[in-house]
Amino acid sequence: MKTKIALIIGGYTAESEVSFKSAEFVYGQLDQSKYDIYKITITTDSWFHVGGNGIKYVIDRDHFTLPMDEQVIHFDLAFIMVHGSPGEDGRLQGYFDMVGLPYTTCDALTSALTMNKAYTKAVLAGIPELYLAKSVQLFDAERAEAVDKIHRELSLPYFVKPNAGGSSIGMTKVNAEHELADAIEKAFNAENTGKQVIVEEFVKGREFSVGVYHRADGIFVLPATEVITEREFFDFEAKYVPGLTQEITPADLTSEQRARVERLVKAIYIRLNCKGMVRIDFFLEEGTDRFYFIEINTVPGQTAQSFIPQQVRAAGMTETAFYGELIEQALTPPLPPIGLR
Repeated sequence: MKTKIALIIGGYTAESEVSFKSAEFVYGQLDQSKYDIYKITITTDSWFHVGGNGIKYVIDRDHFTLPMDEQVIHFDLAFIMVHGSPGEDGRLQGYFDMVGLPYTTCDALTSALTMNKAYTKAVLAGIPELYLAKSVQLFDAERAEAVDKIHRELSLPYFVKPNAGGSSIGMTKVNAEHELADAIEKAFNAENTGKQVIVEEFVKGREFSVGVYHRADGIFVLPATEVITEREFFDFEAKYVPGLTQEITPADLTSEQRARVERLVKAIYIRLNCKGMVRIDFFLEEGTDRFYFIEINTVPGQTAQSFIPQQVRAAGMTETAFYGELIEQALTPPLPPIGLR
């Protein structure tokens, strides 16, 4: 009997459009001989599946089952492809924990933590050889004094972004003080990002992104991608508009840099208690070669041109085998404590 997979798509933020593209790619790569796959769209109004007959079937949220064609579909696994809320911030993970359905991403606590950039940096502080840009976290109650606070504590240029957003939505690079107030308002007003803002000092250097995941033989780091963009920084348009960015996979790194990246990425994955696939973005600072953590993405994009599929191919794997491994690992029960084995 085939494993029944709920491929979760959509979401509550502007990133939903990317989710649909990611899910379409994943759906096309999954092994249809092993899995029965149902696309489940999550919106603020409804959770539903559209059948081959064009009829919309609504999910029973009491158990996350799908009443359809005089039968009830019980799923074996949720393959979460929702970027942003509620698929990347721990909300769906907590719900699936409550109904007892395994899923492919990090757990609820890690997902919630890593959506908050400032809290993530606080947890990662102290990892040897890992550097964190100087930053200030702003809360909604601090809007009135935000500009003065940044002037006191940070030096230009700044990156201003929602503290709980993804895909660089609401993000601005500030090169002059008169630009700061508008940038802060833009970040605060980004939809469904928690009304928190993080402002970081600019780190000049080469930008990279690297995927990492847990497979049967342990944590595996994929080949890194170097990001070179004609834009001032790697914003939403640079990510998704063809021709604005050059992506080099595998990245041109020395053997020492590759070893250091792998060591640090594994340390981050372990420190944050990650599961499934995640993507970690970082700078190698010009002049010092220091590894500066930017952010972690626990539901990274999976369009044909996205970093993870590029890196999977560069590692000599197929996307079909890669996604199959994610599914099988998510379905594998955790080992009991050593004393109980």
